[in-house]
Amino acid sequence: MTWLTGKKNEEQARVGLILAGGGARAAYQVGVLKAIARMRAPDSANPFPVLCGTSAGAINATALAIYASDFQNAVTRLVSVWSNFTVDKVFRSDFLGLAKSGAHWLAALMLGGLGRYNPYALFDRQPLKELLSLYMPFDQIGAAIEAGYLDALSITASGYTTGQSVTFYQSASKIEPWDRAIRVGCPAEINIAHLMASSAIPFLFEAVKINREYFGDGSMRQIAPISPALHLGASKLVVIGVRGEDDDDYGREKTTEYPSLAQVAGHALNSMFLDSMEIDLERLQRINRTLEMVPKKLIEDGTVSLKPVETMVISPSRDISKIAQQHAHHLPRAVRYFLRGVGALNQDGTSLLSYLLFEKAFCRELIALGYSDTIKRRDEVMAFLAE
Repeated sequence: MTWLTGKKNEEQARVGLILAGGGARAAYQVGVLKAIARMRAPDSANPFPVLCGTSAGAINATALAIYASDFQNAVTRLVSVWSNFTVDKVFRSDFLGLAKSGAHWLAALMLGGLGRYNPYALFDRQPLKELLSLYMPFDQIGAAIEAGYLDALSITASGYTTGQSVTFYQSASKIEPWDRAIRVGCPAEINIAHLMASSAIPFLFEAVKINREYFGDGSMRQIAPISPALHLGASKLVVIGVRGEDDDDYGREKTTEYPSLAQVAGHALNSMFLDSMEIDLERLQRINRTLEMVPKKLIEDGTVSLKPVETMVISPSRDISKIAQQHAHHLPRAVRYFLRGVGALNQDGTSLLSYLLFEKAFCRELIALGYSDTIKRRDEVMAFLAE
């Protein structure tokens, strides 16, 4: 068997790993990483000098950064956590907790607001905060950077006051903050607040205050999800998506019923988590095709400042929404009751279900799917990561 080693070579291309958001769908990313770890030599270091995560992908990226000295160990930890996930480890799913939250929202709506006692979100994510505090020694990020196992980690969140997509990054070298249309880069020491903010799906989860501003899910207004990796020095990209080949492929059929709340919410979440990445990848491919027509000499001598970026995209070969529908019965009874009320257990509402189904049976199937999809492309992956 041929192994990919973890030896660092200053002249080799910096490979950036981009992990997008997607709630429970991010379990698929763990399956892909498990397959990549299987292709590498035991005890090899992190093969991705630049790690970029958004929403649930931010949690996976941070775990890889913390344990960057031992990629196998990092992936094993991720597999262990995701394989044993239950909803109550992410948000309060007991009947009393959900009933209290529902009553709070109803009171605010019926009474025209409760002033400073207005509800902030539908679900309480205190369990996730406790889980991250237990498994994430954030001080190890700096240690991994100093030891040379990692060049940069970035976490993206969306500012509710400025409306900007803010990428917080921690890096080995001094990288100047960037300021582009609607998006900025800001140096920071990554901590639990950045992860909680980046994964705070609007309305469902409470926003998090960082410095002077409240932040929500990083997938909102993230018009260029590939950009942070390039700003941080990546010259090759591995993008792990969470949109299945058949997602949203329902055809144009005549409908007679008004869309359910779950269908509308799922449509909005798909727009947040899935669309921006595909649009940005199309833009990158178009630029690469244009650069193919430019004489190489002009690119090499700097006359043309743009350079082609080699990219590998790994995404689900099956429709994740349909997989979610098969595992809906694993959810706690109180959560099923709530989701049934908004239509998430119907066929047209499974997109919303797939983002909230933090149950081990569903996560394990996504991990297996990610592993299978990646192993099938073994030679391609090994060639792309070859040093």
